[in-house]
Parts: sequence; structure tokens; C-alpha cells
Amino acid sequence: MVAQERRELADLLRTLTPQQWEAESLCAGWRVRDVVAHLLYDATPPLGYAAEILRAGGSPDRLNALYIRRGHALGVGELLTRFESTVDLGFFTRSAPLIALADTMIHHQDLRRPLGLPRQIPARRLLAVLRHPDPFLRPGRTMRGLRFLATDVPWEHGRGPLVTGTAEAVIMAIAGRASALADLTGPGVDLLRDRHGRM
Repeated sequence: MVAQERRELADLLRTLTPQQWEAESLCAGWRVRDVVAHLLYDATPPLGYAAEILRAGGSPDRLNALYIRRGHALGVGELLTRFESTVDLGFFTRSAPLIALADTMIHHQDLRRPLGLPRQIPARRLLAVLRHPDPFLRPGRTMRGLRFLATDVPWEHGRGPLVTGTAEAVIMAIAGRASALADLTGPGVDLLRDRHGRM
């Protein structure tokens, strides 16, 4: 599933204009090109990746900043070529496929939503990410004490005030993307919005 998700993202990237590559994504402070630079972690050999984690002092934020700075030195064509080299599964994707799927899907939508380029995501992929949210995003911060119900796939989770919407919108809201809140309904949305404001 993650290979297909990455392949579809690569297909999208090939269609983007220079202006779209420089557009803001849903990741605060990251342009489209910066999101792609972040996703190049899977193009790094295992020993190199371990060395970069040590260089970043084990901090995911510092590691991301390292990839973004490195991406600034690359043209769009080189970013795309390097990302395409990860499509058929790099080391991280092979060792943690569900985390990689969640990360890729969320970042895929981080680009599509602000660019106004919606898509139909296969239900199987949506269910995999709903059932296995990216632990690096600390989903408990947004999910605790709420009941989530997807309207387009057979999934619900938790107890408490209801939050309902499409699986994609639920995934993005759990991942901390405040813009997805407009696509959700239910008495739990206000609490979820408050949590987003404190993240």
C-alpha cells in the first residue's frame, strides 16, 4: 500500500507548476518542496540515517530541519528524482510500513488540500491509517476522550463527544491539521479545535 501511495504522490508531483512547488503546505513553515525534501528520509541508507539521527541529537524536529536545509540546495527536478527513488520501498518503509504509509498519506494531503487538488483514496489505505495512526504525531493528544466515526469507511474509535466526517478529514484532524476541522461535524469538534489551538 505504501508503495502505491508514494507512486501516486510522485505522479502528482510531476504535474505541479514551479509556482505550486513553492506554495505553502499544511505543514507550518513548509512549502511543497520542503515536504518532499522531508520525505527523502527513505532514500537514505540505514547507516546514514542512523548517523543523521545522532547528528540531530535524536530530535525529530532537528532531523526534519536537516532534510529541509538539504532540500534547499536541490532543484525541483532533483527533488522529484530522489523521491521517485523511494517509491519501491526504502529501508524505513520496509521496516515500518504502517508508519510510512501514514506519514506519506498525511503529507500527500498536506500538498493536495491547499492546492485544491482532491483525490479518491482507496478505503483499504484509509482504514490502515485510521487503525494505525502515525505515533510520531502523538495521536493521543487529539483522540483521547472523543468518539470518532468515519462516514465513508467502516471505522469508529473511542468514547466521548462525537466527531464525524470522511476518513481523510478524520485522519488529517488527528494528525493536527486544523484546516480539516471544517470538514467535521459533531459535539466533539469544539473540544478537538481547542486541542489544536494548544498544539
